[in-house]
Amino acid sequence: MERIQATMEPYGGRFLVHGGEVDVLEGAWPGDVVLVGFPGLAEARAWYASPAYREILPLRTRHLDGDVVIVPGVGPEYDAAGTAAAMRNARDRAAGERDGVGS
Repeated sequence: MERIQATMEPYGGRFLVHGGEVDVLEGAWPGDVVLVGFPGLAEARAWYASPAYREILPLRTRHLDGDVVIVPGVGPEYDAAGTAAAMRNARDRAAGERDGVGS
């Protein structure tokens, strides 16, 4: 853990959440949360593949169980209602194509 920050810095990475108490409001949560932010997906992938991180990766995998995922974030202009409408429209179009409507 002492060495990870130095591996992220060249890629603009920083810890956004690192452990702390998890207040589970719905469902079950199995453990801790570590959330690292990067300027973009390319930087996150480059950090994960970097020789500096790969060198210390076994230290984490030998001592901690967990999943690692890279997920694109959303910007300040993100509109959840617009995303919901687009998802609904895509679902309705797909259903119409399956049912032969609009062909």
